[in-house]
Amino acid sequence: MNYLLEPWPWYASGFLIAIVLFLFFYFGRNFGVSTNLETLCTISGANKFSDYFKKDWKERDWALVFLIGLVIGGFIASNYLSNQVPIDLNPKTITELNELGFANAGNTIVPDELFDLKNVFTPKGILILLIAGICIGFGTRYAGGCTSGHAITGLSSLQLPSLIAVIGFFIGGLVMVWLIFPLLFS
Repeated sequence: MNYLLEPWPWYASGFLIAIVLFLFFYFGRNFGVSTNLETLCTISGANKFSDYFKKDWKERDWALVFLIGLVIGGFIASNYLSNQVPIDLNPKTITELNELGFANAGNTIVPDELFDLKNVFTPKGILILLIAGICIGFGTRYAGGCTSGHAITGLSSLQLPSLIAVIGFFIGGLVMVWLIFPLLFS
């Protein structure tokens, strides 16, 4: 059981991801999660308001099963297979996060200052989630897929647009962490 609770080495995780990708390619499917939101919007009736959602969602029902599996797997992993050891962050990173007001930096994966319900429903929390959701939603559609789809499937199939998208994701992450994040929380 300890083997399941400890972080897996990169070669074991990478091999398992490669097997999943091989199965997706073998069955003629593309790996990605963001299209499921589009499918859920279509099922919910968004096709009555926008031509963008006029698609046959039954062609993507397999992806919804995959998404449900991701959610169930994440729940099982976080509640039953998680080792509650503090995160191994660089002490300088912990100090910098503490200076920004993150009291439990290094002790939790999800900081209470961002995701605790009392902080989510403040004007600042709602604004952050709203702007982040719009940026992620727009960016995902504009880039033609999400980070996992481009970085895992796109790069493994040697697609230049995916390489460009991943470089953009990386640059966006750097801008967020080094420029915007300190402005929001200092």
